[in-house]
Amino acid sequence: MADEIAAPTQPSSLQASHVYAMAIICLLAGLGIGYLMRSSQLAVAAPQHVAAASPHGAMPPGHPHSLEDLKQISDQQAAPLLAKLKSNPGDTALLTQVAALYHTTHRFKEAAEYYNQAVDIDPKNVPFRTKLAASLYRSGEIDGAIAQLNKALTYDSKDANALFNLGMIKLQGKGDSKGAVAAWRQLLRTNPNLSPDRKAAVMKVMANAMTMTADQHATATAGVPHASN
Repeated sequence: MADEIAAPTQPSSLQASHVYAMAIICLLAGLGIGYLMRSSQLAVAAPQHVAAASPHGAMPPGHPHSLEDLKQISDQQAAPLLAKLKSNPGDTALLTQVAALYHTTHRFKEAAEYYNQAVDIDPKNVPFRTKLAASLYRSGEIDGAIAQLNKALTYDSKDANALFNLGMIKLQGKGDSKGAVAAWRQLLRTNPNLSPDRKAAVMKVMANAMTMTADQHATATAGVPHASN
């Protein structure tokens, strides 16, 4: 589809089977980029029949709407919100509602623009930055997404969403399994009250990332001659 936003390219060193397994785990656990612990500050009603974006921003199989359909739906639902913003451009609740609507309908660049406006108004708001990072990542701006998450963590080093997303983006966007594991270890260490299902999901993706690291190390050292005495 001509107007479909391509997912960020994965480094060739990543094993597709592990990445796919982690994506499935996250979806089954209700996680994925930006959804580890839903924030009431960013709650927004999704368009009817529109599914939440997957970790790679791809359209779910058998989805009843084309991207053009989603654009029309988001335009219709955003119109009254945008009208209110004209008279109150500093309303972060409205800004993030518009942004969430665009993100849900795969208009990630537009979503990032509105989340960025909210962040400019309230720079210490960690949920806003985390959502901005998710939209940036899905629009292909991997470094920008990581920068936003790192900035968010300067305000709250324990934030579970920011840490989870940082790990996912480092792994999927950068092929940095060690960096991903470090982020998830910090998440588990600083969030001892994480619900059992979410804790299990984080531990599972962390285990997969560690397996990837071991596999990559084995591949890199395979065939290297050992020094003889």
